[in-house]
Amino acid sequence: MRIDAYNQVSQVYGVNRKTKTSATTKTTRSDKVEISNLGKDLQIAKQAIKDTPDVREDVVAKFKTQINNGTYDVDGESFADKLMEKLGLL
Repeated sequence: MRIDAYNQVSQVYGVNRKTKTSATTKTTRSDKVEISNLGKDLQIAKQAIKDTPDVREDVVAKFKTQINNGTYDVDGESFADKLMEKLGLL
């Protein structure tokens, strides 16, 4: 067994070397976030949209009642005009 080879390797890797550790100073850091007024307004608008129902039940109920009673009548010509207008063909 070659002990001198081990000693040379340990010197290369600094196995026996004592390292000095410096005294660590404790620093406290804190993160800070500021939200702009526009960001706050957007958050309020987003919450208002989230709280608004997707379906207007009062309007839907009125039409459901008319359809179930057979009293709902749509003028075909008026419907076609609105459809053509929406498609940009008028």
